[in-house]
Amino acid sequence: MTLNRRAFLGTATAASATLAAPMVRAQAKPRAVVIGGGAGGATAARYIAKDSKGEIDVTLIEPTRTYYTCFFSNLYLGGFRTMDSLGHSYATLAATHGINVVHDWAIGVDRDAKTVSLAGGGSVPYDRLVISPGIDFVDGAVPGWDLSTQTAMPHAYKAGTQTELLKRQIESMPEGGTYVMVAPPNPYRCPPGPYERVSMVAHYLKANNPTAKIIIADPKPKFSKQGLFEEGWQKHYGGMIERIGPDFGGENVSVNAADMTVDIDGEVVNADVVNVIPAMKAGAICDAAALTEGNWAPVSGHTMQSRLDENVHILGDACAQGDMPKSGFSANSQAKVAAMAVRGALTGSRVFPAKFSNTCWSLIDTDDGVKVGASYEATDEKIAKVDGFVSQTGEDAALRKATYEESVGWYAGITADMFS
Repeated sequence: MTLNRRAFLGTATAASATLAAPMVRAQAKPRAVVIGGGAGGATAARYIAKDSKGEIDVTLIEPTRTYYTCFFSNLYLGGFRTMDSLGHSYATLAATHGINVVHDWAIGVDRDAKTVSLAGGGSVPYDRLVISPGIDFVDGAVPGWDLSTQTAMPHAYKAGTQTELLKRQIESMPEGGTYVMVAPPNPYRCPPGPYERVSMVAHYLKANNPTAKIIIADPKPKFSKQGLFEEGWQKHYGGMIERIGPDFGGENVSVNAADMTVDIDGEVVNADVVNVIPAMKAGAICDAAALTEGNWAPVSGHTMQSRLDENVHILGDACAQGDMPKSGFSANSQAKVAAMAVRGALTGSRVFPAKFSNTCWSLIDTDDGVKVGASYEATDEKIAKVDGFVSQTGEDAALRKATYEESVGWYAGITADMFS
């Protein structure tokens, strides 16, 4: 399966072109409100506005004026991308598609009155609501760490200032210093993400601090693309990376930000950089709207509607939907299904059976790219995996380079699909 910018956008255009023209309404336009301007929310807002051809009034609520993608942010740490290349504006969504972009925090949802409360005051009414807030962190998931310590021990799992902070800390490590990552338990955003990050940190250190050490304290017995990463670490960074899994204490970890130590099953490690990636949950607005069960928001795969409120659709990292991983590609794919369902509900346009796809690329070293992906379909119980693919160990350099170049084309394509 090969994707580039033109192929990615062409597929999206073909899908939207199959939709029937919306019904003409004499009354006021129906209102769709989208909370969250990432891969799910920005895509949903764009497709609802574009494909309804002005028949739906669309409002996008997003606090940041420039959105930095979490996907590809590891490549910034490795020196393969600039931070500016990860930043995207909402100007085109407003100017081209007539979307009302509100830069504020959504702090509450009155599901009876169908309104969204804003931190700056006032509220926004809706007929259909789409929520795509990404992730927040589970309090107490790593003893000794909370949001008050994220400056000393950054998570960098929400891109932007945290990513820049982590990079500065890595660049400031003393010769022969130690970087410790506390990896998250399942489920979490971007399953290969922590291990691509280790690869990119190792890439930087190999060139600039070759006697430095990387330790991963991991609560999971296995992780996405494990064989591929371990092969790559041995090939490119032999002796630099040590992973401590649950059998050796990786699930019994605490940290002390004051003295920069990590306790791994009773053994205290003095660290120069500690990258804590805690357990995750749905973005806080889902809890505020009483749309979660446990840490995540359950949805129907057919329409991405909340199983607790048919007037709300929940996308991406925040939702519990079945087999799809939490990724930018997944959120973008789910957003198109939700957008079609919202148009159908508000204008009477035809709704086609839901289909989904996902691919996650990872860069291990220069031109050494790997990927994993699958296609999915909706059942009454969940979004179910239909088939899949994954890079293989021992692949030749030309294929790995092509895989990396494919990921660059995909990034250009998905960000255009979100923001153009």
